[in-house]
Amino acid sequence: MEVRPAHHAAEVEQALDLRERVFCGEQGVDLAAERDGRDDEALHVVALDGPRLIGTCRLLGDGAVMRLGRLAVAPEARRRGVGLAILDAAERSARSAGATEVRLHAQAAAVDLYARAGYVPYGEPFVEEGIDHVGMEKAL
Repeated sequence: MEVRPAHHAAEVEQALDLRERVFCGEQGVDLAAERDGRDDEALHVVALDGPRLIGTCRLLGDGAVMRLGRLAVAPEARRRGVGLAILDAAERSARSAGATEVRLHAQAAAVDLYARAGYVPYGEPFVEEGIDHVGMEKAL
């Protein structure tokens, strides 16, 4: 498995397709909410198994705090460490961009994944797109 920032537009398109399958197809998120218009300004991290894109996330921001979001792993690749590998690569990219902290909105079902990677909750739980979430952050 190779995990790194996307190299070209075709990889970003594959990442967007995976996000649509996971968030819209599996979880019922509205496509308009998933495609929020911020992907052009984001750094996209991709996980590849040979030529197949099996995971992704995006980073937004250019200051000390970067926002990680849209982490998605293909169903057949889950429980194999892909999510943790994506987080690690995203954190390296954030550090390289000068960030000292990463924040995210974790779906309740994924809190344990982020906690294993060193993220800690902050604030009160909330609902986003009909899904329970909690804010989490990690100092880099």
